[in-house]
Amino acid sequence: MELEFWFSIGSTYTYLTVMRMKEIEREHDISLRLMPFSVRQIMIDMNNAPFPPSKASKVKYMWRDIERRAAKYGFPATVPAPYPLQEFDRANKIALVGLQDGWIKDYVLQSYINWFQCGLEAGSDENLAKTCSVLSLNMDDIIARSHSQEIDKLYKDQTSDAANKGIFGSPSFIVGSEVFWGDDRLEDAIWWLGNPSKVGL
Repeated sequence: MELEFWFSIGSTYTYLTVMRMKEIEREHDISLRLMPFSVRQIMIDMNNAPFPPSKASKVKYMWRDIERRAAKYGFPATVPAPYPLQEFDRANKIALVGLQDGWIKDYVLQSYINWFQCGLEAGSDENLAKTCSVLSLNMDDIIARSHSQEIDKLYKDQTSDAANKGIFGSPSFIVGSEVFWGDDRLEDAIWWLGNPSKVGL
């Protein structure tokens, strides 16, 4: 079975899902289909800022919540991590290059490890250099490809598709017409995927 995993590198809570991808796929015998899009553009269109600097208590809660949930899952989270991303679009467009070439999962995982465990902002030259070194990728080549018209169009199309599916945040999981938003809803999405007779209740 395949589960659509819609995400934007730049979403803090997506770290929790990305770090669990391999375990989730193995434990539930499913394949996660990674679908990068711009949650930032959708939020702009909705006039929504998830964790604005003016709401310090909400931001503080976000970092502590991620830290607690990561500890529960058994992996570290060095918080606060650099946020928001300065190279948000570049990070996600490179994910689309990885989607075409087949290394998207490794790229997303390594990018988040570098960001949340090493303090290297995702999409930055420093993060990309380390990620490309680990994955034996040509950094100059993938950056150049991420600037292509093909990738730019694909990025816009993915974002439009996400909005049309009713997605408004990252991570989100899609089962048929059902939207499951948040890392804490991943198991619900997996259950729904395995119980198609329940859809529509």
